[in-house]
Amino acid sequence: MKIVALGFLVGATVVFLVCTWAQSRGAAAGGAAPWIGYVRAAAEAGMVGALADWFAVTALFKHPLGIPIPHTAIIKRKKDQLGEGLGTFVRENFMSPQVVETKLRDAQVAGRLGKWLSEPIHAERVAAETSTMLRVLVEMLRDEDVQQVLDRMIIKRIAEPQWGPPIGRVLTTLLAEGRQEALLQLLADRAFQWSLNADEIIERVVERDSPTWSPRWVDQLVGDRIHRELMDFTDKVRRNPDHELRRSATRFLFEFADDLQHDGATIDKAENVKEQIMARDEVAKAAESAWSAAKRIILESVDDPSSALRGRIADSVMRIGESLRDDADLRDKVDDWIVRAARHLVGEYGAEITAIITETIERWDADEASRRIELHVGRDLQFIRINGTVVGALAGLAIYTVAQLLF
Repeated sequence: MKIVALGFLVGATVVFLVCTWAQSRGAAAGGAAPWIGYVRAAAEAGMVGALADWFAVTALFKHPLGIPIPHTAIIKRKKDQLGEGLGTFVRENFMSPQVVETKLRDAQVAGRLGKWLSEPIHAERVAAETSTMLRVLVEMLRDEDVQQVLDRMIIKRIAEPQWGPPIGRVLTTLLAEGRQEALLQLLADRAFQWSLNADEIIERVVERDSPTWSPRWVDQLVGDRIHRELMDFTDKVRRNPDHELRRSATRFLFEFADDLQHDGATIDKAENVKEQIMARDEVAKAAESAWSAAKRIILESVDDPSSALRGRIADSVMRIGESLRDDADLRDKVDDWIVRAARHLVGEYGAEITAIITETIERWDADEASRRIELHVGRDLQFIRINGTVVGALAGLAIYTVAQLLF
């Protein structure tokens, strides 16, 4: 486009020179044709217009002919001010809370999102993208770091406090609510069921511990009697919620719960039990085992389109979409949440967001910035030079014509 614009200037110059030569030759020969003056005036004015617009266009980006004429190379000199002005324009016209709220209200984000998510193909796409992000996240995490976090946040937290007092408080609450009755009933039922088939065990014990001189039939009688008494006793315990054995067990549990909270010896025993449990390999490696299992399940599930994980994600997405699509109150709530969040972000961080524009332009090299801008808009600016040549020529022709008519 520069060559084309230059061609117009060169063309006007050639016409001007030819007309000037023709006029000089015509004057020597007794007078040139009248029309040559009109063409010469148009060409002369076209040259002036072309040169003036070349100067104006060039002055935007650089010093014309390298001469530091004042108020030239405007883009280079005003780069930072342009960046600041652009940032202010974006902040005032695009980042104002009122504009953002209006646009979001008109967009009806929740309704559109609900319709989109309620489609099975879109829900499956969301599930696939979510699975991809899960895979990336899991692969980014170092096993050692995750295990340390789990160990520090869960295992160590469990092991740090004393177990006795909190267990005692929980047990006291459960006992106060009568929760032990179900356990006692279960134990009594199991004891009775065991006693029904305990005759052989009782017989072996009696035969083993009875005197060698005791006849076998006596041992059998003793065993049968013990068996009947055991069945009768366990049956009474399971049938009578107020049985003395059950009341004794309840009293023992209350006393044990109180000792866990206030008796030093019992608390120390509970601590010993805790230390034994925490010292077991299963507990010490619990974080490692948990993360390894979770990682394996996630990696296997995210790659399988028919996995239960991806199926649950897709179903959940569809349910969310259907709720947003069909529930007007929910849509209004979600839209309000989005608007409030956007207003807060724009109000608190709008200046920082638009500052990216200003700071980015400030970091640009002045010559490089001017060159880039010229490449983007220069084609249209060259038309200014072309138009200047044409309009100048027409204006010159008009002025010359008026002058000839008047004088």
